[in-house]
Amino acid sequence: MHPMEHLRYVARAGDLSQEVLVRETASALGSLASDPLELVTVCRRILDKFPIAGALWSMAARICASSQPYQAAREFVAELRVDATADHAADALPDGASVCLLGWPDLAADGLGRRSDVAVRIIDAYGEGAGLARRLAGNGCDVTDVPLAGLAAACSTADVILVEAAAAGPEALIAAGGSHAAAAVGYVSGVEVWCIVGQGRALPQPLFEAAASSVARDPWECDEELVPVGLFSHVVGPGGVEPAAGWQRTDCPLAAELLRPPI
Repeated sequence: MHPMEHLRYVARAGDLSQEVLVRETASALGSLASDPLELVTVCRRILDKFPIAGALWSMAARICASSQPYQAAREFVAELRVDATADHAADALPDGASVCLLGWPDLAADGLGRRSDVAVRIIDAYGEGAGLARRLAGNGCDVTDVPLAGLAAACSTADVILVEAAAAGPEALIAAGGSHAAAAVGYVSGVEVWCIVGQGRALPQPLFEAAASSVARDPWECDEELVPVGLFSHVVGPGGVEPAAGWQRTDCPLAAELLRPPI
């Protein structure tokens, strides 16, 4: 099966976490002949299909920068498998905290599933809030499914607001629709707003701009939006929780060949 057909088949299976998307992409690329030009072309096509997946950009950049691209892909998949970001986010929450999040963020949801003492308010972005609420309630969590109209009330009275980045740059990130409003409400209300940036999702500015272009192109119709890093109090990543002020991280090199339009 051609790599793009492989990825199209995976995409039709439903929503994917970035770990699954990266793993399947690495598997698809492994079927290519050892042709660097073809490898770069296929990477660009895959990124055009999944433009906001930060971890996919990171893997593609590492592939392009490596003399052993398939080994680089395998190593990156292994890094995602042991990413401790979800654990750090869950462990750092205060006992009995009231926590807000939007939609169904894969890392935040995994971490909160292990904290039955926290009260979780799920703001219904994408129409996925009810599904995550049922899952967390099944794990013994105290869960409230909040309609989007209740965003301000839920966020202004929470202890922590969690916003998960699909991709992050030095000054902004891509997150679920409603995240900018939630972070702004937390900022003006004195509520801690944590940005969750999993392994591979922190990009050099030019790659982030390329990822964000799909959001900026049609902001009224896109399910995601850009959120300034300045609205966050903390960033949670593979190394733990740190203040957002002065935060800098990139998980991949700048591969300029990825910035060309796909052929």
